[in-house]
Amino acid sequence: MKDLLEIVLAESRTEDDVANAPLPQSFRAVTLHRDEVDMFAGTAPADRDPRKSIHIDDVPVPALGPGEALVAVLASSVNYNTVWSALFEPVPTFAFLERNGRASEAAARHDLPYHIIGSDLAGVVLRTGPGVTKWRPGDEVVAHCLHVELEEADGHNDTMLDPAQRIWGYETNFGGLAELSLVRSNQLMPKPRHLTWEEAAAPGLVNSTAYRQLVSRNGADMKQGDNVLIWGAGGGLGSYATQLALAGGAFPICVVSSAEKARTCRAMGAEAVIDRSAEDYRFWSSGEPDVREYRRFGRRIRELTGGEDVDIVVEHPGRDTFGASVFVARRGGTIVTCASTSGYVHQYDNRYLWMNLKRIIGSHFANYREAWEANRLIAKGVVHPTVSRSYPLTDTSTGVQDVHNNVHQGKVAVLCLAPHEGLGVRDAELRERHLPAINRFRATAGRAS
Repeated sequence: MKDLLEIVLAESRTEDDVANAPLPQSFRAVTLHRDEVDMFAGTAPADRDPRKSIHIDDVPVPALGPGEALVAVLASSVNYNTVWSALFEPVPTFAFLERNGRASEAAARHDLPYHIIGSDLAGVVLRTGPGVTKWRPGDEVVAHCLHVELEEADGHNDTMLDPAQRIWGYETNFGGLAELSLVRSNQLMPKPRHLTWEEAAAPGLVNSTAYRQLVSRNGADMKQGDNVLIWGAGGGLGSYATQLALAGGAFPICVVSSAEKARTCRAMGAEAVIDRSAEDYRFWSSGEPDVREYRRFGRRIRELTGGEDVDIVVEHPGRDTFGASVFVARRGGTIVTCASTSGYVHQYDNRYLWMNLKRIIGSHFANYREAWEANRLIAKGVVHPTVSRSYPLTDTSTGVQDVHNNVHQGKVAVLCLAPHEGLGVRDAELRERHLPAINRFRATAGRAS
C-alpha cells in the first residue's frame, strides 16, 4: 500500500503509472460485523454508542465488474446514514446486503459477514472494468452515492425512481470509509481542483441531497426571493442548503441548536438565525404537539422576514419538528423532507396542510444530473465545503459519535489514505480567490485553515 500511495499522491503521475501500479491483496476499512447486529438490543437508539460497533479491519480487494471503478480513497466523511449503520437503526444494513446479494451473481459480492460503510469519497481511479470509457486510471474524482442499474424503464426519467436504486456504502458494500472503494463509474465526478482531499470528500451526499430538496424541480424548485426555513442549518445538510439558498437569491431562516452553530450560519452569510435552544422552543408537551409553540415559532419567523411566512421548509429532523414545519409554511408553501433523525413517525394537523393548499414532497438523495450540478457549484466556488474537523481512518468511530451526539458543525471528514490534511490542491489561484469563504466557516467552527 505504501508504494501505491506514493504513486497516487504524486502530482506528476501518468495514467500508465497508476494503471501499472500493483494492487495490494488487502486494505483497511471501517466495518460492521454481521454477528454483532444484536449488540444494542433493548437499548434506545439515543443511548447506543457507535464506537462499540465500528471496527477497522483488513479486508480483501473486491473483484472489479463491468461498469465499475476501483478507487484509492484519500478522504471520506461521516453522514447520518453512517450513524444509522453503526447503530443498526432502523434495521441492520446487512438486510440490505442480503437483498442486494440475491439480485445477481455480481451483486452477491456485496453479501459478506462484514459491511464496509461510508457514502462519500475523494480519491484517484486505480482500475476500471469493462465498458467504462469516461474515466481512466489516475483521474482525480469524487463520488456521489447513487448506485443504480437502470435496467428498468422507471429510472430513465429520474434515476432515483429506478426500482434497483440503492445508496452506496449504506445499502451496498465497499463504501468510502476505507483505503480502497468499489463504485459504479456513473457515480464518479471530477474532484474540484481548488480543494484539499478532505474538503472535496465532504460535500457529496449532503450537498447533492440539499440541491435536490431545494433547487431541483424534483424538490421545492426554489426561486429568487423565497423565504426558506432550514432546520439544522449549522450541520452537514443544512450548511449546504443555506449556501444554496443564498447563492440562488433566496432568504434563508436558519434554525440551529447552539450559539456556536448560529455563528457558523452567520459566517456563511445568513442574517436570520433562530437558536431553538436559547429561545427554548418545545414543540411537544405531555406527549402531544403544542400548537401554542408553533404559533410562537411562526411569530419569530415573521419578525425575521418582515412579516412574511416561509415559502419552503427544508425538513429532515422528522418527528420533533414536522408538525411545526407544516404549520409555519405559508399558504401554498412547500415542505420538502428527507430523513427523520429524531423519529420516522410524523404527526401533524392535516387541516393546516389541506385547507391552506400546502405540499409535502419526499426527497431522497439526488440523481446523477442533480449530483453533477451540485458538484459543479462546488468546483466553481459558488458553494464551499463545510469541514469542521478531520479524523484519521483509525478514529472514524469518534467522528461518528460526534455526529450521533450532534456536537459537530458542518461535516466531519475522515483521512483514509491521505497522510495529513491540506493535500490535493491542484488550482492554487482558484483556491486563493475562495480561501476567505472557506476559512470563514472553518474559523467559526474552530478549525481555521
